[in-house]
Amino acid sequence: MTVTIKDIAKLANVSHTTVSRALNNSPFINEETKNRIVEIANQLNYVPNYNAKSLVLNKSYNIALFFSSISNGTSPSFFYEIVEGANSVIKESYNLVVRGIDDYNNFAEINKRRFDGIILVSQSESDNLFIYDVIRKEIPLVVINRDIPEDYIVNILSNDEKGAYDAIEYLIKNGHSDIAIVEGKKNFKSTIYRKEGYIRALLDNNIQLKNEYMVQGQYDIESGYSCMKNLLALDKVPTAVFCSNDDMAVGAMKAVIEKGLKVPEDISIIGFDDSVVCDYVTPSLTTVKKHSRELSVKGTDKLLTIIENKDASEKKIYIETELIVRESVKNIK
Repeated sequence: MTVTIKDIAKLANVSHTTVSRALNNSPFINEETKNRIVEIANQLNYVPNYNAKSLVLNKSYNIALFFSSISNGTSPSFFYEIVEGANSVIKESYNLVVRGIDDYNNFAEINKRRFDGIILVSQSESDNLFIYDVIRKEIPLVVINRDIPEDYIVNILSNDEKGAYDAIEYLIKNGHSDIAIVEGKKNFKSTIYRKEGYIRALLDNNIQLKNEYMVQGQYDIESGYSCMKNLLALDKVPTAVFCSNDDMAVGAMKAVIEKGLKVPEDISIIGFDDSVVCDYVTPSLTTVKKHSRELSVKGTDKLLTIIENKDASEKKIYIETELIVRESVKNIK
């Protein structure tokens, strides 16, 4: 038999309105009454009827987590950390719906009846059409992973350019000057930010840029492998390679080993993201830690604040990266 709010109200000797308010954590219910109602609901294994609540409160109890694309250019480790971070914040309060923008032919199905709020993990300027459609429909929105210039949009950003800069500086301090980059997916903002950090670090240290040392990857293991094979075929092979994510770094390491060379004895490799794989490859991978879960937690928390009609205050929040030194870089001074 399904337990209802009215059942709880009878046992607590209060109105069903009081039960509803208590279970929705209303500030207008005193703590003693609220705790007693919650305890009774737990004892009865009460499960909220979100369909009924949504009709009464004009809410869907769905939070949408959108990526530019789930299948194309989004690494599994990044995807997992973002989803896990958002899910840890909403808990039982909302349903989390995960989608890719590229899953939609048009945005007619995206509306306030379906979603109470949207978190967008934006990877490309091609997402702008989606962003402004959501704003026009007045759906609460938080954008993470990409800088949006409008000051009325809450932005949670990772300082990827600084992270890449720190990685290249570390290679230079270890005696490297022939440093290549395996770039991420073309037109992704993270690809651009990381390449800018790479270029700025070389220029700041008076190291000449070489076009042949800049190769285009796709943020997957296969492209890291093929890009490294291209670098190994050059007349002057780089002594170090900065890969724009860890998946590509793993592919690059495989190409080096197949060539009969060793990491880091012959070629040093650095990745980006600090995914779980870094500790399980040999040698363990030096990388730049992008706090993806923290981006997601902060963004979800801000979205819930907006949904509750509270001021989100900070519009742009930067989460700093961190260089994680392991075994894949050799000092060649």
